[in-house]
Order: sequence, then structure tokens, then C-alpha cells
Amino acid sequence: MANRKQKLVDTEEGSVSYKRNVVLSIVKLASQEINGIASLSTDAFSMWKKMFNKNYNRGVLIEFGEDDDVYVDVYVNVLFGYSVKDVAFRVQENIKSSIESMTDFKVAAINVNVTGVVFGNNEEMTVV
Repeated sequence: MANRKQKLVDTEEGSVSYKRNVVLSIVKLASQEINGIASLSTDAFSMWKKMFNKNYNRGVLIEFGEDDDVYVDVYVNVLFGYSVKDVAFRVQENIKSSIESMTDFKVAAINVNVTGVVFGNNEEMTVV
């Protein structure tokens, strides 16, 4: 996989470039739109890996392929009482449709990693 920071698309009218942060924002928003997601997990990677992996940003890991492919790993905490399987599937669908409708990228893979279950309301969230 290529480690590009942006994608340039040439058209007759001009060119459009997508920076990594655009895709990152789309993934974060698409993940948090789903009922049952408590938060993105910021402690999925050790501090050592976070320092040296520039593709990781607060619960999301993005890799760009050679042929406009995007590979996404998202690390989430799920609210207690929701089906983990259903929530993860809806996160995958929402991320895929959001990226493909807003950019020229094609999603190759989306891995949803559930790192915890959150009990309680937002004021006193407990992650297990």
C-alpha cells in the first residue's frame, strides 16, 4: 500500500486533491453517527506505536492503496445493550457509503475493532 497524504484528480475543468485529513474526518463523523457507538477508542494502540505510525489518528487508521483504494481500521467503544455485531456492520456500511459518495476513493476494506463496552450515561462512562 502506498503511503500518500493526498490524491490528485484531473478533470477537464481542473484538478481536485483530497488530503488525508478529509478522509479522516469523513470516517470519524460516519462512525459517530451510528446509534450504539459511545466513542472512538484512543487507547487502541500503545504510545510507542502511535508515535511512529503517522497513519493513526485518534481511533482511526487509514492506508491508501495504489489504485485509489482506501483501507480503514476504526477502533470504537460500544454502548452496553447494543448488538456489537449490528453496530459494527452499520459502522462499516456508513463509512463505505460516506467515503465513496464524498470522494473519488473506493473502499477496499473497513475493519471495525471494538475495544470496549461502555456502561452508563455520558457523564459517568465506564469502559470495560
